[in-house]
Amino acid sequence: MFEGIPLERLNSNPKPAKSLLKNFFFRFIIYIFVLTATPHKMWRCIFFISFKPKIMSEYVTKETFAKMREELQHMKGIDRPAASRAIAEAREKGDLKENAEYDAAKEAQGMLEARIKQLEGIISTAKIVDPNSIDTSKVAVLTKVTITNLGTKKTITYQIVGEKEADLKAGKISASSPIGKGLLGKAIGEVAEVQAPTGIIKFKVEGISI
Repeated sequence: MFEGIPLERLNSNPKPAKSLLKNFFFRFIIYIFVLTATPHKMWRCIFFISFKPKIMSEYVTKETFAKMREELQHMKGIDRPAASRAIAEAREKGDLKENAEYDAAKEAQGMLEARIKQLEGIISTAKIVDPNSIDTSKVAVLTKVTITNLGTKKTITYQIVGEKEADLKAGKISASSPIGKGLLGKAIGEVAEVQAPTGIIKFKVEGISI
């Protein structure tokens, strides 16, 4: 914790699943508006519906990339058919309007499909990082960096990793987190400024290694 700010807050990022759900509801609202809008306003709806947020690349090791592909194959080959069977079985039990089991199965299927879509997006834009090719003259993904909080004088070491591998308890922070973004590209002796709820926190880079 630095200056009363939990590191979880400084290293947190919006969850992809939550962003996906928000995007779904946003598009749903726009579609409803299209159905009721007057012709001269429809072009605005079309613009928002066709707009797609920029997908950020995920930095991962070869091992993590292989695990993601394995997880995706499992969801498509095993979990997806199982979800379809659960819906079919629930449908056979009667009136769908009062069938809680059917609703639960449909909800589970929706969450699974959202996860599959999310993982497909991550894999399609992932950048595999080779530890042997990393330049330790500056902070980069997979480097371990020792920093000092210039406000509290506390020193700590983190490894900069991709979001999929981030684990604060293990000393691994995401390159897309506020601290990670601030440290990337910095050399030993340089100071990174990180925006926190209470203001800017300054971290001095003391050492960089693999």
